[in-house]
Amino acid sequence: MQPTQYILVSLPLRIFDDEPLATLATTVGRDNGETLPFPIPSFKIGTLDGLVQHADDLAKLNAACEAAVAKVADSLTGILDGDEDKAAEQKMVNDKPTDHYLRTFQWNKVRYRADRPLGELIENLQKELQNIDTDVKAKFSQYNGIKTSLAALQRKQTGNLSTKSLTPIVDPRLLVQDSEYLETHLIVVPTNARKDFFRSYETLVPMVVPRSSVQVAQDDEFTLFAVTTFKKTSAEFLQKCREQKWTPRQYKYVEGGQEEEQRELDRATREEKKVWGEALRLGRAGWSETVMIWAHVVALRVFVETVLRYGLPLEFVCALVRTTPKQAKKVKAALDSAYSYLGGNAFGRDKRGRVTKDDASLTSEMAAAGLGAGEGNEYTAYVYYEIELP
Repeated sequence: MQPTQYILVSLPLRIFDDEPLATLATTVGRDNGETLPFPIPSFKIGTLDGLVQHADDLAKLNAACEAAVAKVADSLTGILDGDEDKAAEQKMVNDKPTDHYLRTFQWNKVRYRADRPLGELIENLQKELQNIDTDVKAKFSQYNGIKTSLAALQRKQTGNLSTKSLTPIVDPRLLVQDSEYLETHLIVVPTNARKDFFRSYETLVPMVVPRSSVQVAQDDEFTLFAVTTFKKTSAEFLQKCREQKWTPRQYKYVEGGQEEEQRELDRATREEKKVWGEALRLGRAGWSETVMIWAHVVALRVFVETVLRYGLPLEFVCALVRTTPKQAKKVKAALDSAYSYLGGNAFGRDKRGRVTKDDASLTSEMAAAGLGAGEGNEYTAYVYYEIELP
């Protein structure tokens, strides 16, 4: 199934004879997408210079929203072991499907009062996005740290002899302890190198105790041996073992060590489960908040760009076109065909009637009007923005 893509379009009412939304829906075409009303309040307009600055700020904030939403989506998928279907179930806005929220969008007048200056609204949205982004990042970072620690503890219990804990494996009676001159080393040898080990371990360095090798344990890949040497040649012996691709293991017998390791594993398991739940809840909340903030940012972008393009009195229709990435190209082509004349000299038609752009005229008109295509967006003759959710 193709992902949903949303397109926001704003057009001046003066170009319509009647029923602007119905006319726009006909232009888009039912096969290409569903056209829905997207109500935008009347905000304080302010000065032209202010609007141009707001347009720039909103373009940057829009990019930040897109990145934050994508980050939350990645975090949710990651915490759910890459299960996209389960992650999709968590992507709710106000406990309803994200699609329902966008299709029935209403500006939150309690949270963002429409009678406040645009700059203040933009600043509030920016702060909210930053806060939720920071919270989500911190919680998922905490979870990943705990998950890594737990995995390390589990490897100690279930890994092979080169990585797992030796506490439950090594009988302390095999070790020379509290000797002034002698020391026992634990060496992990690949099973296919056992013969080489038996043949050469006594002669790797001087002062290896003859026939001191004892097999301690074996698994599918490795064999663990205990070997006793004089302390003065211990460092050299361990280095020679490494050169042979044999792995020395550090081990010190501690009374009750096995029980303590199990308690530590149990603690980490409980902590991982607890923080997993917290991260999932915060991921859900993060998705809801970042999508809501993004929708309000795009609504403000539409308003600001509509004033800059179509001027006053402010009479326009704004619609949400619900489509797919594949059909979106057809929607754009249909809109260009019907409304490119709004771009004046910047757009024309070739001999076959196809819409063309005069880039030189386009650039000068944009500069004169204080308009920009926005970050990563192609300039259009009308107000046009896309939202594609991960």
